[in-house]
Amino acid sequence: MTGRGSVPDPTGALTRVRSVVPRSPLVGAPDLSECLGRPTHLKLECLLPTGSFKVRGAANAMLCLAPDQRRVGVVTCSSGNHGRAVAYVAERLGIRATVCVPEWVDPVKLAAIRGHGAETLLAGATYDEAEAVALERARDSGAHFLPPFDDPDVVAGQATVALEILDELPSVGEIVTPLSGGGLAGGIGLAVADRAPDVVVTAVTAWRARVMWESLRAGRPIELAEEPTLAGALAGGIGLDNRLTFELVRDTVTRHLTVDEAAIGRAMASAFREFGLVVEGGGAVALAAANEGLLNDGDGAPSGTPSPLVIVVAGGNVDLAVLDQVLAADAGG
Repeated sequence: MTGRGSVPDPTGALTRVRSVVPRSPLVGAPDLSECLGRPTHLKLECLLPTGSFKVRGAANAMLCLAPDQRRVGVVTCSSGNHGRAVAYVAERLGIRATVCVPEWVDPVKLAAIRGHGAETLLAGATYDEAEAVALERARDSGAHFLPPFDDPDVVAGQATVALEILDELPSVGEIVTPLSGGGLAGGIGLAVADRAPDVVVTAVTAWRARVMWESLRAGRPIELAEEPTLAGALAGGIGLDNRLTFELVRDTVTRHLTVDEAAIGRAMASAFREFGLVVEGGGAVALAAANEGLLNDGDGAPSGTPSPLVIVVAGGNVDLAVLDQVLAADAGG
């Protein structure tokens, strides 16, 4: 089964996730509210354990494993945040974990994965090459392959972001989220479609990590060459055999926006200077869309409506040298 019907009810996922992960803060952003003309809040997933929303999906998926699967262990591939999340949850649950990452992985994320005791393999020059190694390793070892996004239990875990928002701010009119493989955007879209179908879900794509965006335009999953990007957490393909997230994003996301590298850098800098937040490029793309004035433009935009808007700040794992460069570039701007 594909699409929405294959994802378990995220209400159960929330109970499981809460046993490992606390609720992330939802904070007001007065300056953005004034700029956008509507109450604006930030959902700070960057402050969760492991520094990103990925810990939700990893926790739910691993808590759903059968006892024999836990005994054999898990294998995954990651550009960093999912791997760190899997390593963290595996350490908490006593599960052996192997994480395959591309050679360009952020050193901060690599150190964190290893710090939680996971076996870590630098596996190829691209994310897709790392995924191929992970799948081979899982086949050879008999370990459970835990996908970073295209998995029902992972998606249900990510959907808990929206459940928390709807619980704390039931009047929300729009949720703005990063988009890469579609686990987060699809999970949010699913939860909103089931519980608050009038809420607009806006997905923001980094232009240099736009595989899902281009796939939606093509009407089917496609491949694109990887490009270097500040939003490294969003890099990688969605899989030509994508069985879940392509359809979820297609069916539940209201509108799509893209941001370029300069906008991402400015958003990282503004997060640090205005909110005191360390935010990685992939976690900053939704904020970039707000800063660049994109949220009141385009089809489906709720321009002029007073209903609250929530921006998902998805991750904060960034090499401080990169952040220094971004801040210096912004200051010289």
